[in-house]
Amino acid sequence: MASALREAVELRMRLRGLSPRTHESYIHALEELARFYRQPLDTLECDQIQHFLDELISVRKLAHSTINVYFSAFRFLYEQILNWPKKRFTIPRRSRSQKRPGILSREETMRLIEAPPNLKHRALLSMIYGSGLRVAEVVLVEPVHVDRGRRMLKVTGKGNKERYTVLSEHTLALLGEHWRANQPDSYFFFGRERSQPMAAGTAQAIYYQALERSGVRKVGGIHVLRHCFASHALDDGHDVFTIKNWMGHSALKTTGRYFHLVPGSQRKVISPLD
Repeated sequence: MASALREAVELRMRLRGLSPRTHESYIHALEELARFYRQPLDTLECDQIQHFLDELISVRKLAHSTINVYFSAFRFLYEQILNWPKKRFTIPRRSRSQKRPGILSREETMRLIEAPPNLKHRALLSMIYGSGLRVAEVVLVEPVHVDRGRRMLKVTGKGNKERYTVLSEHTLALLGEHWRANQPDSYFFFGRERSQPMAAGTAQAIYYQALERSGVRKVGGIHVLRHCFASHALDDGHDVFTIKNWMGHSALKTTGRYFHLVPGSQRKVISPLD
């Protein structure tokens, strides 16, 4: 991708306040398109872009969510940066995946969390499950974000939106041990450089190593722990609005998809008449 065009994309993303992970994902998608055709992106035709998207779906068979990132990146470039009219650029809207998230039982979840021999790794997995975090959120948690008195955690989520979520006693205990043993600096879960956060890919690798070590059945990546948080919280009787706020969902229907995973939760509801 030409440097001038890349600079324009990065400038617009900064002005929009998009997250660093979105920056990285959009640039990667645009560079992939440029490499595929080996020509400047502003010289492509719409049917070429659609052909590349079909390549991702039919040939490479990428995950539904990953393909959606490519769609969004291309719309961002051609509609918002290059201002191509609809007659020149149009790609169909992508629907949300209808695949329901898999979850683990509580016993399986705890086996997985306790599997790593590394204390920092156990604390990482415990915080993701215990607070319902995305992997991009947990690696950015700093000591100042922990409110021990209220057992709450301040989180910076998608679009740099801040929220508070619950913090378990189990996680607090592990964080205390981690603090005494490893003396984290800016971030609890630091990378190779102690002043920098752990890479999201490293956190994923930690999860898969724990999964292998625990012998727990495979139902997905590290995001499964966030699904388990929502499902188990519903099963415990917490209302869907509270869980929505804890998880940082923008729409209630996103949280509502967990209802099918805990069918017994609806039977716990008592009529106001009773």
